[in-house]
Amino acid sequence: MENKIKLRVQGLTNSQVQSGAYALILAEEDGKRRIPVIVGTPEAQSIAIALEYITPPRPLTHDLFVSFATAFDIKLKEVYIYKFEEGIFYSELLFTDGKREVPVDSRTSDAIAIALRAKCDIYVSESIMIEAGVVLDEDVDDNADDDFDDDDDLMTMEPDEITDEESLKRWLGLIEDEELNKRLEEAVQEENYEHAKMYQDEIRRRKEEKEKTE
Repeated sequence: MENKIKLRVQGLTNSQVQSGAYALILAEEDGKRRIPVIVGTPEAQSIAIALEYITPPRPLTHDLFVSFATAFDIKLKEVYIYKFEEGIFYSELLFTDGKREVPVDSRTSDAIAIALRAKCDIYVSESIMIEAGVVLDEDVDDNADDDFDDDDDLMTMEPDEITDEESLKRWLGLIEDEELNKRLEEAVQEENYEHAKMYQDEIRRRKEEKEKTE
């Protein structure tokens, strides 16, 4: 049987190859290789709220799936990415009821969203890691262009109007703590999980910075 490599979900980023999509970054647990998986906006939002432990006002489809399995004492043992063909990753969910194990085919984006909620391991075959794995440059681009030179002008914008990542980081840094928490709460209530993750990341960053200085 082919060797399996354990993965962890490193995060999400905007796709550089497909407009309106996201790249889900799966990292080799004991190595430097990464697998970028292109996912759509709904799946990215579902994965993001699981990563950030955000509880939506109503259960999403992936929440419902896990609740249904749990109610009938069915456990998700693992997710296995077993094939990579024409740029598409194929995955299966391995379920058990304690007596038998049943593999179920799944889109990789759905499989990861469910795995995060079920807290199960994620694996990929060695051959796929060799073919599709990359070592990503995680350094920040210090030469990124700023679309806005004036903070006052920047603060008149809303996040959807800011296309430059560095400007978006500056915009987040200018928001007061109270306003940031308010925006997070509103984003969750409106089920805008992309914005909710963005605000949650900034809140966590500030908390970590504060802990470093104490």
